[in-house]
Amino acid sequence: MKQYLFVLWIGLLSFFQFQAQDTVVMGRIVDTDSSEPITGVEVHIQSSNFSAETSAEGTFSIKASDLPQGEQVLLVATPSYISQRIPIIIQNGETINLDPILLEVDLTEVEAQIGVISLSNNELDQDDGTSFNISGLLQASRDVFLNAAAFDFSATFFRPRGLDNENGKVLINGIEMNKQYNGRPQWSNWGGLNDAQRNREFSMGLSPNDYTFGGIAGTTNIVMRASQYREGGRISYAMANRSYSGRVMGSYNSGLLNNGWAYSVLVSRRFGNEGYIDGTLYDANSIFASVEKQLSDDHSLNFSAFYTPNRRGKSTAITQEMKDLKDRRYNPNWGYQDGGKRNSRIREIEEPVIMLNHYWDISDKTTLNTNLGYQFGKMGNTRIDNGGTRLINIDGEEAYIGGARNPLGNYYQRLPSYFLQDDDPTTADYRNAYLAEQEFINDGQLDWESLYRANSIVRTNGGNAIYAIQEDRVDDTQLTANTILNTSFAENILFTASANYRNLKSENFAELKDLLGGTGYLDVDFFAGEDAQNQQISVGDIAQSDLQNRNRIVKEGDRYKYNYDINADVLTGFAQTQFKYNKIDFYTGAEVSSTNYQRNGLYENGNYPGSRSLGKSEKVSFTNFKVKGGATYKVTGRHLVDFNAGYLTKAPSIRNTFSNARQNNDVVIGLEDEKITTADLSYIFRSPIVKARLTGFYANIKDATDIGFYFTENLTGLGYDEGAFVQEVIKGAEKRHLGAELGIEAQVTPTIKLKAAASVGQYIYNNNPNLYLTSDDFEGPLVFGGGTTNLKNYHIAGGPERAYQVGFEYRDPDFWWVGTTTNYFSNAYIDVNNLARSANFSTDFDGQPYSNYDPEVAKDILKQEEFGDYFLVNAIGGKSWKINDYYVGFFAVITNILDQEYKTGGFEQGRKTAYPDLQEDQSRANGAIFGPRYFFGYGTSYYLNFYVRF
Repeated sequence: MKQYLFVLWIGLLSFFQFQAQDTVVMGRIVDTDSSEPITGVEVHIQSSNFSAETSAEGTFSIKASDLPQGEQVLLVATPSYISQRIPIIIQNGETINLDPILLEVDLTEVEAQIGVISLSNNELDQDDGTSFNISGLLQASRDVFLNAAAFDFSATFFRPRGLDNENGKVLINGIEMNKQYNGRPQWSNWGGLNDAQRNREFSMGLSPNDYTFGGIAGTTNIVMRASQYREGGRISYAMANRSYSGRVMGSYNSGLLNNGWAYSVLVSRRFGNEGYIDGTLYDANSIFASVEKQLSDDHSLNFSAFYTPNRRGKSTAITQEMKDLKDRRYNPNWGYQDGGKRNSRIREIEEPVIMLNHYWDISDKTTLNTNLGYQFGKMGNTRIDNGGTRLINIDGEEAYIGGARNPLGNYYQRLPSYFLQDDDPTTADYRNAYLAEQEFINDGQLDWESLYRANSIVRTNGGNAIYAIQEDRVDDTQLTANTILNTSFAENILFTASANYRNLKSENFAELKDLLGGTGYLDVDFFAGEDAQNQQISVGDIAQSDLQNRNRIVKEGDRYKYNYDINADVLTGFAQTQFKYNKIDFYTGAEVSSTNYQRNGLYENGNYPGSRSLGKSEKVSFTNFKVKGGATYKVTGRHLVDFNAGYLTKAPSIRNTFSNARQNNDVVIGLEDEKITTADLSYIFRSPIVKARLTGFYANIKDATDIGFYFTENLTGLGYDEGAFVQEVIKGAEKRHLGAELGIEAQVTPTIKLKAAASVGQYIYNNNPNLYLTSDDFEGPLVFGGGTTNLKNYHIAGGPERAYQVGFEYRDPDFWWVGTTTNYFSNAYIDVNNLARSANFSTDFDGQPYSNYDPEVAKDILKQEEFGDYFLVNAIGGKSWKINDYYVGFFAVITNILDQEYKTGGFEQGRKTAYPDLQEDQSRANGAIFGPRYFFGYGTSYYLNFYVRF
């Protein structure tokens, strides 16, 4: 009996051991063309929670004792490749080895994305970035909503979740590229390198990231590493009518050679005498090279460098009057010279970047990536300087005389509305208004000849130039070093840690670019002093740009007006842990940082003598921390719930730290860190036919600081009617971003896909922030009333708050394809003037409210303008052929097919900010003289690309 029980016991153990034996689905995924392994491919057993991702060798393994049995479907998907559905039969205890699985490049997706990215160079190169959030162009993945936001919504200045791109991070090879000056990525520094930017990793919001803590608007890492490029080359030529008219590009990648070397090179050129907007020349060249050496099985060293010098003519916002008289293409910055168009505002950037990256596979579970980056060069923006002055003697006393009227064609004194200020028909100057209208319609451009003629007349009388071209220069030198550790404590626990150091020296100065026929330029501030309106000011320290070099005559290439350095250091430490289980994944992360800024004035400004402008400012220091966490609950293999939350403190940017860096060392009074609270909750559905994501999001940004620069005529706080060039400092602002976004697509047939996307949000100021003004025209700071501006419940400008899309794609088995989308936008608002919402608006010079002040009229005057809603219809399509070992094809993009006119943004002018003046200006029967300025969207535009890949 005992022997029988023993045999039975052994049998039961064997049975249960057999029952508990893991079932394995494994394999290797490689590129059809090159036979190289593909890393990061998602492999998923349909209708289950079981999935895996391929390693660096292209291998995957799904192993468990409870895999679904019988006939199943294995889903294999990764961006830029055609997805596969592989039938398999799973039986307990057996191993299924799928080696190899061949994936074919999805040419339609790769080429379409590259094309649309190229289309958006006009948006990428904007100066301040406040109207754009184009990081989505390099974020686009298989997420339906992100694709819509990147390729269709971006043309309208749409910002995902209403967040500016200073709230996102862009990295290249693990090195942060956001500028320390304003926190935004300088896209033109790597413009034209499209073929070298295909390898990208995106984490949405504060979701886990393998390199950095990230930003609430998401994080993109562009991998520009020689060994990671697919072997082969590509030559393409593109034509467009947006920012440039032509682009030629060629690239070649060696892949990893048998001797352990890999290299990649790319050259491109983008050019155009004029883009969609009049007078916007485009001249850009791009060079990229990367070399990598696999030192051993564990060590690899990569060197990358890119240089993308670019030069382009700028446009500007225009009033409704200008648009009605001309059209939305009108650009006042240019005029004819020697038979060609010359733009007075040229933006030129030359900032080479070099990187050295070391990759160390310490073990199968641990990697260490160490990076060194160096960026240097210059960025310049030109403009006409019409403050030219000469020194004269009046009654035995020296004085400055000069200055000239703004020469631009859209100067308000050249417009019809200026001559119709009086609504009385008997006194309005209709004759000059008509002449101004005809002159503006027939020309309305800058008269270069008149500038040279004026300088010539002064020169013959022994004077200095009245007009010149000034270039505002920023020469940055930045060194970045970091190290990033990734290790697996267990199969389901991943730990990431990094340390990062950034050092910046930024030289800021004005350079005299062109004397326009003059022989010299007197380096004084003609507009300084109370008598500037009389075109004559007494000699004095106040007018001197540099008290160390009084009345200096500058030549072309000399620095003048302002000259200072900014030094910045940022040290950051980051740690993150991810836990992955069958039903739930969750993570936590934290970062601590130290930031230091200091200004060093090289000129002693006459308005701020001594240490207020010359020498080093106080050292401004910030210590910040960030924490985040989140979880993904896998209800089933098709239904997931994802949650992310974080709390961040953030140092102000350099731009918002010094209130008037061009003239003095002053730091914003009471400067504080930003405090950001954010959370999002998503429901995700995925099946072989339908993929969808619905997300609700919330972000609250407190203690934000912003500085504006403009001229205003109304400063009642001075006790008298006086205008001034001011620095407007907003601090303590609270902003609330609340909304939802949806993306859904359905593969209704093997060739037809339907898709839809939507974003509904509300982005408003949640308090009345503090406001004060500084200026060299008065002793500051100047505060109005209680020192606040009434912005609460005003909308934050920055594109439409509501965007909707429906579309379809057809992909024929013979490799031709077409797609269209219809996009609807609404709830976009103008950027309001803050000073007009302060006590300066309602208070007279005696400190009392205006006697004729009507609260209802005031409410109407200060109502925020909402732009009209509009539809944009876009189409994309192409065809490719395989001829022997070559892929040949083309694709085309047409945007705004119906030629819809629409406003993408705008701002209120700050020249009139007091109740009586604003009321008078807005109520003019012939239109406001200082009405809002607008940005108008492009009409019908196209992009056509031909390519050969080998």
